[in-house]
Amino acid sequence: MAQRQTTDSPGRTVTSHDVAALAGVSQPTVSRALRGDARVSEATRQRVRDAAAKLGYIPSERGRSLSTRRTRRVGVVVDDLSNPFYLQLLDVLHRELESNDTKMVMLTSPPDELERAERLVDGSIDGAVLTTTRIGSPAPAELQRRGFPFVLLNREVDDAQADCCVADNHEGGRLVAAELARLGHRDVGAILGPAHTSTGRDREAGFRAGLAEHGLQMADTHARRGEFSFDSGYRELTAMATAGDLPSAVFCGNDVVALGALNAASANGLDVPGDLTVIGFDDIEMAGWDLIGLTTVRQDMERMARTAATLLVERIADPERPHERVCVPAELVARGTHGPPPGHS
Repeated sequence: MAQRQTTDSPGRTVTSHDVAALAGVSQPTVSRALRGDARVSEATRQRVRDAAAKLGYIPSERGRSLSTRRTRRVGVVVDDLSNPFYLQLLDVLHRELESNDTKMVMLTSPPDELERAERLVDGSIDGAVLTTTRIGSPAPAELQRRGFPFVLLNREVDDAQADCCVADNHEGGRLVAAELARLGHRDVGAILGPAHTSTGRDREAGFRAGLAEHGLQMADTHARRGEFSFDSGYRELTAMATAGDLPSAVFCGNDVVALGALNAASANGLDVPGDLTVIGFDDIEMAGWDLIGLTTVRQDMERMARTAATLLVERIADPERPHERVCVPAELVARGTHGPPPGHS
């Protein structure tokens, strides 16, 4: 199949067989050569490319799909495009999949989890990366039952039989607690993410465990919860400030929440870090901007996205291979929004 006609034979479509005849190779060799298959020598690949260029031949993705029964497309499911974290993940995923001759299709999913699974297995894609899955989602189990290749990235689902790549969220929360204890904070708070996400749950669990290790605990009034959003951070920090019940440090469920908290602190006349320490999680690009300088927990998004892409490509190629769970270490990045509590010497 082809997408261009010859100029010397109007109405006739150039096929891979024409290229094979001109290059002196078989038709399957043409297909392998044009997709860069390592089994074809560089000399043969060049001869095929020269023949294709001379004939004006462009490989048809539809023809390739029919012959291999693959679309060479994968879907990436993401529900929160307002969070720069996911935009950074998508950028790396796109580049990594392109290097594997695979196109990325971004999918925003319907609220019904089983409808989500139904749409993914409609034959338009070979596999999927799920980035915003909730703990109780039935979609992974349904995809597994149907034998559809997928990988969980960033978030995971308990007891799922699936490939997965996540940051060490529990350890990241624990690192924040240890740093606050080292600085002398005793009255600490948090603006946590949703409990129905593994990221929200595990970061909170790690933070509480880290506090306990240093003989600290968080007052119920200082344990706020909301979505992973700017509005959540702004709203909850404002509520604590206006109630006169402000801790000396606040751990935020992610960097976007922390940005909301920083803006609320400024609006309420609070100095950061003089009056209030604010620490985030993710290390999105803007966290390192000089104007913001957010102290945060870094998860290696580049490594996570590359790993997820590799896991999915390998799963598509070998559906029976053992499942892998990759946990990427977290690291505390000290910038300018943390310090000792007011009056601490």
